[in-house]
Amino acid sequence: MLHIGCHLSAAGGYRKMAQDALSIGADTFQFFTRNPRGGSAKALDPADMAACAAICKEHQFVPLVAHSPYTLNPCGSEARVRDFAEMVFKDDLEILENLPGNYYNFHPGSHVGQGVEAGIDLIVKLLDRVMKPGLKTTILLEAMAGKGSEVGSKFEELREIIDRAERGDELGVCIDTCHIYCAGYDVVNDLDSVVAEFDRIVGLDRLKAIHLNDSMQPFASHKDRHEKIGAGTLGVEAIRRIVTHPKLKDLPFILETPHDTLEGYAREIALLRQS
Repeated sequence: MLHIGCHLSAAGGYRKMAQDALSIGADTFQFFTRNPRGGSAKALDPADMAACAAICKEHQFVPLVAHSPYTLNPCGSEARVRDFAEMVFKDDLEILENLPGNYYNFHPGSHVGQGVEAGIDLIVKLLDRVMKPGLKTTILLEAMAGKGSEVGSKFEELREIIDRAERGDELGVCIDTCHIYCAGYDVVNDLDSVVAEFDRIVGLDRLKAIHLNDSMQPFASHKDRHEKIGAGTLGVEAIRRIVTHPKLKDLPFILETPHDTLEGYAREIALLRQS
């Protein structure tokens, strides 16, 4: 069975997100715990989160994916930027402990001229400070497109972060189909080789979720611009091969395609469920 959902607004609360997911045929979803540009999270509503958890359990949802704010940069060159990342990270993990067993996905960050190794060192130090024993949320490193000074566009960089973190054995990875295609991994013409390379370098046991997006930009462009399924450079047939690949098909797939309404996501979910 294809496990698929989309990114939903948390403005109406957690219960509403679960209900919205059901209404479009999804069995998972992604959300921001706060404004994606940063800022404070809304006050916790334990009853709302419990209602969401109950809906997910009743309808056999697979793990949900919380996404960190885009402004979070664990390897920024300024201390205030890194301090903000740590504050948000700790706060978000505390929130997510009210929905145990789910994922917290973050962009590894941009080293802004310090170099990849310095960037990785700062990311690892943050993870060592926020990953406490008994954490019920799995942290996911997101594979990036490689624009500017992004860390994490190469599988080797993700592996180095995992290897160097004190609790690296508890980390997972989220692949974004748009990102890795634009990073130079040809999931359109040679998906099997990309899957094998990821398994060799990172390990498929680390792969916990996939952001399922078409791309506005061409292969190896190192640009991050998502497109609707079938309207970009990957194309619907390549996306179908990804969701039906024997080593990927049981993972949660999250649509981050540019839609303004739930109906757009519903159409994509219906299309892919026919795969």
